[in-house]
Amino acid sequence: MSQRLVELDTATDAATATITLNRADKRNALSIQLLDELLAAVTSASADLTRRVLILSGNGPAFCAGLDLKEAADPSNNERSARALADVYKAIAQSPLVTIAAVHGAVMGGGIGLMAACDFVLAADDTSIAFPEVRRGLVAALVTTLVHRQVPDRTLRELVFLGQTITANQAMSIGLVNRVVPLHQLQMEANGLASHVLQGAPNAIARTKRLLDGLFPHPISAGLDYALQYHLQARDDAESAEGIAAFLARRPPVWGPRRA
Repeated sequence: MSQRLVELDTATDAATATITLNRADKRNALSIQLLDELLAAVTSASADLTRRVLILSGNGPAFCAGLDLKEAADPSNNERSARALADVYKAIAQSPLVTIAAVHGAVMGGGIGLMAACDFVLAADDTSIAFPEVRRGLVAALVTTLVHRQVPDRTLRELVFLGQTITANQAMSIGLVNRVVPLHQLQMEANGLASHVLQGAPNAIARTKRLLDGLFPHPISAGLDYALQYHLQARDDAESAEGIAAFLARRPPVWGPRRA
């Protein structure tokens, strides 16, 4: 039996569920198995009427290093992993629970999507955030669908076109993170935020979440469905094959000319 890559804890607090990514040896890279388990955990917690808050965190040195590129190197995985990623983002974003991402260490690519799908983001002071997709021949389509609701357009273009790393404080200054806290206080701060959420009326909060989603021109679900096309187009392109191969071989990629 394979190791479980996601842990769901509903025993510590009657109203709060905690989901922990548990693939520390791979910096919690998003494999198909991890995404399937994460979707099941979020769905289970969201369906439990005793739950009102969901805290998402990661074991090991990093919250999430993004897509599992070794798995992504096999084109036969493209459709399944892309749809699994979109389904996870939808489940988190549309959960009736108030969701809190407690992130630390490296948060890259698809990992940014996990935190951006949440209602609150608490970042440890050691957090570093980057969108490396274009350097791998990929398009951060699904992640961008979530992040564009949170940061200005000019800032988003700089993040996704340059792929440079920003600090936790920089992420807070652009609206991608709510609060930056010392690493050793991260879980305590998440629990404290959850306790404040629990002072609100549960149905009023759930309705407010639906209201906020509806205020945008397109609901999150529709936006992710649209973005999925761009994600898959990039995954099926020769550029992504070269970008991923170069990353795995630890060499610079060799890009061809831009096509008409």
